[in-house]
Amino acid sequence: MEAELVALASAGATALVQQMVGDGWERMRTRIAAFFAARSGVDAEAVGADLDAARDDLLRAEQAGDEDAANEARDEARVEWRARMRRSLLADPRSADELRAILDELEPQPGTVINNTMSGDVHGIAFQIGTVGRMTNHIGGDGGADGRRS
Repeated sequence: MEAELVALASAGATALVQQMVGDGWERMRTRIAAFFAARSGVDAEAVGADLDAARDDLLRAEQAGDEDAANEARDEARVEWRARMRRSLLADPRSADELRAILDELEPQPGTVINNTMSGDVHGIAFQIGTVGRMTNHIGGDGGADGRRS
């Protein structure tokens, strides 16, 4: 059981750090602050302030453009929050279900579809840049991106 809780704490810390620099930060911050506050007796705003401080460190490191510093900041945040999650989960193993529910909320929702269409006489390579969680490519027609062979 302990190994499962440690693995969950690792997954939770990784997701938390990813969200610190992502679009879903406010929702994650609120949920995680409430999760810790319910188990520690510390006010959710105090936990939120700790989360914000860790996020500020990450953002500063990323904005500085030093990839080594950014990686180090991510690693430090993961280690800190993994330890906090592990202690919370070991103290109250029933809280694992709540943490799993929080992580499930972060998964991309099924049915979300993004369609990109290229038309006209297209030559060369087209790039779409962004963060991709899960992606499935569908080639239309007889093999070309627009259904035509090159």
